[in-house]
Amino acid sequence: MSDSTASPRMAVRAAFASFVGTTIEWYDFYVYATAASLVLGKLFFPTDADPFVGMMASFAVLAVGFFARPLGGIVFGHFGDRVGRKSALVTTLLIMGSVTFLVGLMPTYDTIGPFAPIALVVLRFIQGLAVGGEWGGAALIAVEHAPEHRKTFFGSFPQIGNSAGALLATGAFSIVSAFGEEALLSWAWRIPFLASAVLVLVGLVIRLRVEESPVFAEALREQDTSNEAPVKEVLRTSWRSVLMGIGALPVAVGGYYIVTTFLLAYATTPEIGVSETVMLNALSAAAFLEIVATLITSWFGDRVGARRIVIGGLIAVAVLAAPQFLVVPSGNVALIVVLLLVMRLGMSGTYGPLPKIMAEMFEPRVRYTGISLSYQIAGAIFGGLAPIACTALLAAFGTPIPVVVLLVAMCLVAIACTAKAKQVDDEPAAIAQRA
Repeated sequence: MSDSTASPRMAVRAAFASFVGTTIEWYDFYVYATAASLVLGKLFFPTDADPFVGMMASFAVLAVGFFARPLGGIVFGHFGDRVGRKSALVTTLLIMGSVTFLVGLMPTYDTIGPFAPIALVVLRFIQGLAVGGEWGGAALIAVEHAPEHRKTFFGSFPQIGNSAGALLATGAFSIVSAFGEEALLSWAWRIPFLASAVLVLVGLVIRLRVEESPVFAEALREQDTSNEAPVKEVLRTSWRSVLMGIGALPVAVGGYYIVTTFLLAYATTPEIGVSETVMLNALSAAAFLEIVATLITSWFGDRVGARRIVIGGLIAVAVLAAPQFLVVPSGNVALIVVLLLVMRLGMSGTYGPLPKIMAEMFEPRVRYTGISLSYQIAGAIFGGLAPIACTALLAAFGTPIPVVVLLVAMCLVAIACTAKAKQVDDEPAAIAQRA
């Protein structure tokens, strides 16, 4: 990785801007994910036959956003590797916020019939394009501005934006759900979507104040930019890194939705009967806890190695998978909430150090494209399909045990690939130099 870094002040500003920007982007994304669990199946995919059908349909539209993300990673990765990280990030923020606002204005199935779910799919696809270009740029802005011995910590700021966005999204739905189910289905569900407009304006002001990445600026000065399309060069020279990156990410990008989106839908089914408000409040508390834990684990990552932290988190998730899901049918709310909180502590270790690890897998001239491609393909496979697969497994077997097996298998794959990922921060010499 290049030694080019910005001033300490600009490094802090870049980390903060990446945090605020990704918070807003992920708020937009998770608002839909939360709404998919609670109301969208009833409003846009009504069915009197089986409530699982409506749930599956809303999760399918959730998956559309994930499937669009690799294309967004290619498009904005090309833009970010050729024009600049900052310009790409401003564009993704504007697109994401506009789409979320439009979803809040959408007429439902009762108003315009099948055109409602069609329009929802189109908007969700555009949203996926924008978020596909967001993570790579935000991660690089933070990591490439950071001092060499603080790259894991500073790189975790866009990661806590994920948790903060989830906190805002579930918090928003906790508030509007207090109006009652009738109001929620009638009009209150729109408020979290419409509120995105205010958040985007705040994020835009902050993001415009950040300078371009010093690593990218140096690459431009030295004319060290790709002479061919960045995606073509990545697939030609770094395809192994792309595959290894995808394999390292199933829990970080897919397991998250199993223990949040799917768990919320499962726990609030009539058969289980846990209150939506209880689950939303628990998820909000867990998101806040994860913000703090992500910063702490990433701080340790600069001292003991980012890869060790990630593998430790994956082991914790695998161990907690069975208790987390098998306790839900008991209806013991306190135990469900405690396990949810502890699970998110483990998740923080799998997610926070990733930008540092991923950035070191690719050369600066194609880094935006490389990490975006890895991350977003993993998101499409594991994130997009995880809630659907879990819902289908639950419907087929009537027990969450197959879901537990799936999550543990994802942990094992991620451990194997993370252990082999190309990076240097676990080398003894590097650690000794920082000591």
